[in-house]
Amino acid sequence: MSSVKSIAVLTSGGDSQGMNAAVRAVVRSALYNGLEVYGVQRGYQGLLNDDLRQMDLRSVGDIIQRGGTILQTARCKEFMTAEGQEKGAEVLRGRGIDGLVVIGGDGSYQGANKLSKLGIKTMVLPGTIDNDIPFTDYTIGFDTAVGIVVDAINKIRDTMSSHERSSVVEVMGRHCGDIALYAGLASGAETILVPEVPFNLTEVSQRMEANFAKGKRHSIVVVAEGAGNGHDVSSEITRGCGLEPRVTVLGHIQRGGTPTAVDRILASRLGDYAVHQLMAGDSGKACGIVRGEFLSTDIDTVVNTKKPFNLDLYELALRLSQ
Repeated sequence: MSSVKSIAVLTSGGDSQGMNAAVRAVVRSALYNGLEVYGVQRGYQGLLNDDLRQMDLRSVGDIIQRGGTILQTARCKEFMTAEGQEKGAEVLRGRGIDGLVVIGGDGSYQGANKLSKLGIKTMVLPGTIDNDIPFTDYTIGFDTAVGIVVDAINKIRDTMSSHERSSVVEVMGRHCGDIALYAGLASGAETILVPEVPFNLTEVSQRMEANFAKGKRHSIVVVAEGAGNGHDVSSEITRGCGLEPRVTVLGHIQRGGTPTAVDRILASRLGDYAVHQLMAGDSGKACGIVRGEFLSTDIDTVVNTKKPFNLDLYELALRLSQ
């Protein structure tokens, strides 16, 4: 019989599509198994403020299709301190809460890791569009974000082709180029610039010029923000070959909107998995999916590991862009 009787769930860091589906799954799975469940408002800041409310079935009704997070999210500098972390643990202990499910990205994992070391049973779900969390093939929100970028590139390509122009599309991805890679491959972009792979903008501009000379009517460059600023990339291309690419910075549009079925299902399955892991006595783990199988990995290991870049996929995109 499980020693866990009451759990809490919070969302932290940048929001991602599918967070609500994950919250729904945690709440309903916990209630199905006879647990009390609390929602923490505004992430770790809400935890420090003791801003928790008990959740029931109706608390998470009609949210699986919504972007953002009904629990809201906020940055919290106080929680980065040892005093803040101990205060958060005391709030949970004071309410008799046995376990915590955290949904977020790298910073959220760091916070959960600290709570785990203070004796709080924790499980973390990968809620970030960047797909930069190791020990999971995909993060919640990534599929939706890639679809948004592909849709934008499709529209940009229409007008670039009509005017026989080139375009630079800047997408999110400070340390991980997966959005640029997957969206670039899916949309047939001629060039993909990511922080994991060195590139030469002189070569990029020369290839673009050669493609136009061969009769191409447009050229799309997708750049992850961590690889360079879209306007700077455009300026370098202009200096290199005289072409003047138009720049589109997609920004936060990538984090909003209705989550895809893929993200809803992934979030639902991960949320349920986290609850069952807590009930089984597991703690201090990050939940992920690798080759279709769900697994939990020590948060300590996850936060100290860099996710490998899919170079095979990058080289495929390069071969197909000719």
